[in-house]
Amino acid sequence: MADYQDYGFHSDGPTHNFSYQLDDLIGLIDKDKNQHILDLGCGNGYLVNHLVKLGYNAYGTDASEKGIVIARKTNPDRFFVQDLSSDALPPELQAIPFDTIITTEVIEHLYNPQAFADFCKQQLKPGGELIVTTPYHGYLKNLTLSIFNKWDSHMDPLWLGGHIKLWSRKTLTKVLTNSGFTVIQFRGCGRFPYFWKSMIIKAKL
Repeated sequence: MADYQDYGFHSDGPTHNFSYQLDDLIGLIDKDKNQHILDLGCGNGYLVNHLVKLGYNAYGTDASEKGIVIARKTNPDRFFVQDLSSDALPPELQAIPFDTIITTEVIEHLYNPQAFADFCKQQLKPGGELIVTTPYHGYLKNLTLSIFNKWDSHMDPLWLGGHIKLWSRKTLTKVLTNSGFTVIQFRGCGRFPYFWKSMIIKAKL
């Protein structure tokens, strides 16, 4: 039985990935173009609260009720629990014309990433943009993990709710183009080229 596994948020502070992603993420957003932003899988709301502080119009959803409670302490009207069994956003968000969706470190946890990409498409206006971050995998990084026998610690199969998909630039691009997106930007984050911790792909409808 595959139940949802809550991440276990305890504070509103940044998760570790933002230590090497945040500047690149912010650099991909433009207040003139990205006027209605939705963070799908917002966790404890750190990114949305940071964007709101910077003057962006951002909202967040997550399946973690605990995370949403923490997020609402800063901006109570910006966060909503996402029903994973539904093909729709929470009712409070359905009338907002989202032109931008951000999803950070989510797609590697999903059994059906194509359905997730389709869901993102359904929530966006024509010409909308999708910004996805996920751990980076490519030939050199994968080879190094194999040579040094680091796959067990890297993947940690005992982590409940952990990573179940490994994405390369090619495979992530494919799942997005299958849903009608065109990739327009790529950035590697953390470490040096081709050994990046994560990658960010920006795509447009």
